[in-house]
Amino acid sequence: MIDQKQALLSIFQAGINAVNPYSAIQSVLKRKNNDLIYQVEKKVRHLCLDDYKNVFVTGCGKAAAPMIRAVESLIGDRITSGIVSTKHGHTDTGLSGKITLVEAGHPVPDEAGLTACRQSLDMLDKAAKEDLVIALISGGGSALWPQPVASVSFSDKQHTNEILVGCGADIHEINCVRSHLSGIKGGQAAKAASPATVLVLVMSDVVGDDLGVIASGPFAPSTFTYKDALKIVEKYHIGSRLPNPVIAHLEAGAMGSVSGLPQSGASFFKHTTHLLCATNEVAKNAAAKQAEKLGYSPVIIDEPVIGEARHAAKELLKTITKQHENCPTPLAIISGGETTVTLPQVHGKGGRNQEFALAVALELDGTNGVAVGSCGTDGNDGPTDAAGAIADGSTLKRAKAIGLDGRKFLETHDAYSFFGRLDDLIITGPTNTNVMDIQCALID
Repeated sequence: MIDQKQALLSIFQAGINAVNPYSAIQSVLKRKNNDLIYQVEKKVRHLCLDDYKNVFVTGCGKAAAPMIRAVESLIGDRITSGIVSTKHGHTDTGLSGKITLVEAGHPVPDEAGLTACRQSLDMLDKAAKEDLVIALISGGGSALWPQPVASVSFSDKQHTNEILVGCGADIHEINCVRSHLSGIKGGQAAKAASPATVLVLVMSDVVGDDLGVIASGPFAPSTFTYKDALKIVEKYHIGSRLPNPVIAHLEAGAMGSVSGLPQSGASFFKHTTHLLCATNEVAKNAAAKQAEKLGYSPVIIDEPVIGEARHAAKELLKTITKQHENCPTPLAIISGGETTVTLPQVHGKGGRNQEFALAVALELDGTNGVAVGSCGTDGNDGPTDAAGAIADGSTLKRAKAIGLDGRKFLETHDAYSFFGRLDDLIITGPTNTNVMDIQCALID
């Protein structure tokens, strides 16, 4: 049996490979002659390409490049034009050029993303009843389509985004606020595309696979209100830090002075179909299969790993202990989800997966035969080049030997520096996919 670190890296890579966007789209969308064939609620649907004058492609997210490649391989001969946004560095060399792929800022939006978003909106506005729009949506899309409402400046939107991602709110809460400050999110892209037919291909990066939350649901009905957004601002005590125009807009919406986001009863959603192509569940199952190949008995935890990263780490270790009591070793316990990190204004460098792993290291200190890793499937954990980190019972001892105090690094949110010195970071590079995070505990 290979050592635990190499086994964890192999298990994580198998999970990431299983949610390759190109393969995921090819598995849910087929072409036979001039028909696109797919399933919705177990019913086979046919979409005849000959019924449409133009086929436009748009979208946003970290998985955009391979999603484009998959769509081009299916209907490249029928595509009129397109524009899609992705994160800087998440490109692909195998694209035809019919669809413009724009690299833009994430997690903080930039001017490139704003320009691409406006161009996408222009294309959607021009789409007619006899046109087909194919939208490619994946994790990271909220920052990559950053068009603000008219009363909020782009710089205020950028500042708000920075505050939201560091306040401890989960992605459902963050995207609720984002949607109400946006000119494209929360179903507004579907409204812009009407009366065209819209087929939305989705890679899920949120717990529960809620279409209204993934990339802030640009083509999905909103289930949030302005009052919900204000409650989130109050819950995390960030009202005094947000720009005045942002608060003014949310309050105006809550009072009914500004129209709410489109709800499920809106007529244009009848022309919009979503296909869920890949989820965290798929990645977990593939990781479990790889663990089994390596000689471990795999156990998949259904409950998502959520909440503040350091607290979620302790809770998962409790679950691991219970599973260990009931299952034979060697054992692989696999989970998935997306934690949060509440950051002070001055902090070190890291991400939720690295912080999770450092919290695990503190709990495992001196324990033999147990190693735990947490890995972002997109290859980027926070503003770092690492996907996550690996900890075991020897982590703190090895750190102490080179003068590092793990507890201090956790308190300053500087897990990247800590694990970098120990060579225990998980480095995958951009994976061009995103279905949240995977955790794996190996017990020999």
